[in-house]
Amino acid sequence: MGRDAVGGGQPPQSVPDHLLDGRILGPDIEAAAPQRLGEAHVRQAALRLVDGDGDSDRTGIDGKGHVSRVERERVQERLRPYNIMTLQHMASILRFLIPGVLLLMGGACAPSDSSSELVSGARVEAPRGAAPAAAAATRPRIVFLGDSLTAGLGLPREQSVPSLIQARLNAEGYRYEAVNAGVSGDTSAGGLSRLDWSLEGDVDVLVIELGANDGLRGLPPAQMKRNLDEIITRAKRRGITVILTGMEAPPNYGPLYTAEFRQAFRDLADDHDVAFVPFFLEGVAGDPALNNGDGIHPNAEGARIIADNLWRTLEPALDRDR
Repeated sequence: MGRDAVGGGQPPQSVPDHLLDGRILGPDIEAAAPQRLGEAHVRQAALRLVDGDGDSDRTGIDGKGHVSRVERERVQERLRPYNIMTLQHMASILRFLIPGVLLLMGGACAPSDSSSELVSGARVEAPRGAAPAAAAATRPRIVFLGDSLTAGLGLPREQSVPSLIQARLNAEGYRYEAVNAGVSGDTSAGGLSRLDWSLEGDVDVLVIELGANDGLRGLPPAQMKRNLDEIITRAKRRGITVILTGMEAPPNYGPLYTAEFRQAFRDLADDHDVAFVPFFLEGVAGDPALNNGDGIHPNAEGARIIADNLWRTLEPALDRDR
């Protein structure tokens, strides 16, 4: 869903290389060799800083623009009272200064008694008194792999389905971390291509919400089925519990296409023996009161209905001891 589902975005234009053989290039711009600053330029700038005079007729420069040793020493002596730092001095200072600044910034931004952080879009509340990194590292993950319906297009992040599930997890006393791995416009092929990095960390449950954009584009259901089959197979191979959610194709492709599309999800659930939600948008699709103006993406109330429906399938897969 997302940009591809609404309005059909154009593919990005290719960008030509901008650097070639040390020359700066650009469309409709003639190549130009890079400029170099010699000692004469440095000397003139230094003298201008000291006494406001950039006269190039000063002595100490030969015909090739080289500065004599005597002239360099004279300029250095005149600059010394100004206490100008060299780049080496600045680098030394920054090497010690930057870590301190970052530490101060981190301390200023951290709450005193509780903390929270965004993990791939879903807000994760850490227990009081616990460091955010440590809390996140110890929590098993529930990854929501999907498109704009998962990402929460048109909604604040906290109203997306994964964030609502996170709030429910916290309220029910589960220590899981909900990870929003939804990407607007993604297809089943896109979800497969980013599966490995989406499953980084201690992933316990994978909720798959993909296929809507396959249907909107009229892609072959068999192709979508192969992609989802590979996602489920690789997740189960890692010992991850899988929940598959189904989707409906638009009716304009004809009854044979929509029937084959719908059946692909049911066959996958049966073949892999995974928990199955037949229609991700159950009770929401087609209701203007529960969708944004595009008629496709759920509004805040629609997202709450989806989260409630999903919770009934998700909760039996959770372990309170984890």
